[in-house]
Amino acid sequence: MDRKTGSMPNGSSWQWRRTAETQKALLDAAGEVFAEHGFADASVAMVVERAESSVGSLYHHFGGKTELYMALWEAHQAEHEEHATGAVAKARASGEKDPLELFIVGSRMYLEDAWNRRNLETLFMDGDGPPGFEFVRRTRAREWIRQNGVLLGAGNEPEDRLSVAILSELIDEASREVATSATKREANRITDAAVALIRKFGPPNPA
Repeated sequence: MDRKTGSMPNGSSWQWRRTAETQKALLDAAGEVFAEHGFADASVAMVVERAESSVGSLYHHFGGKTELYMALWEAHQAEHEEHATGAVAKARASGEKDPLELFIVGSRMYLEDAWNRRNLETLFMDGDGPPGFEFVRRTRAREWIRQNGVLLGAGNEPEDRLSVAILSELIDEASREVATSATKREANRITDAAVALIRKFGPPNPA
């Protein structure tokens, strides 16, 4: 009930908020449980207990443990991409036009995210996952390389595609090292080293 008007809130908007809150609680709990136990040893019961929810609610919103894991990974990847894209857009708005510098801006944000959400980062990189997860992850990785090629303005020659793939793999490996760093200072050193390698390697040939 609305305290000011004494009326009930709009049914659809209230239900949407409640659904979103329930899904977020389940995803947050799943992130903790999967990071602590891995996919195979984690159970639906552990997740709903941590989320203070119910088994029925989890199956209603996600369908099961595998679907929950995949939804968690999709949300993790979406945040990575949103933050990196936002950083690049901000750099463009401030006047930066050099493709390599824009790539570095996005890479720094990606690595900052890897540190801030290091438990999930290590889970998805090195943890066990449900059947089919590796295929989905490889498919997303190929799309990420394609997007990096667009950002870098790379040509379509084999050498150019290889250059983009190497730069993308460099950031992927750096994110693993950042996520497993003991301190933020160590993570920052890895980020700086990754940027230095990007500059040393240089951009692919322009399209």
